[in-house]
Amino acid sequence: MFDAGPLIADARGARLAVRVTPRANNDQVDGVERGADERLWVIARVRAVPDRGKANAAIGKLMADEIGVAKSYVSVLSGGTSRNKILLIEGEPGELMPQISAWLEGIT
Repeated sequence: MFDAGPLIADARGARLAVRVTPRANNDQVDGVERGADERLWVIARVRAVPDRGKANAAIGKLMADEIGVAKSYVSVLSGGTSRNKILLIEGEPGELMPQISAWLEGIT
């Protein structure tokens, strides 16, 4: 199983640390990297601009598609105006954690 890294269990589901680059050429996940803060982050790019929540909506949709959950289950828990975001993926932690861990192993 993937080292906890960017993924943390939450009573409501799972939290995922994501570093987002807006205004990219396409929406994609580039892998997992250790930041200057020594934390592991999922690295993602979205085409949307960081204006009025457009990039936040785009990262929510991208992560939902990647992980295989409905986009309504993904929300920005913190970092709404920052590139570094903590996303909440709502659902049963016992089901979500293995699902997201497997996805993380596939992108590293």
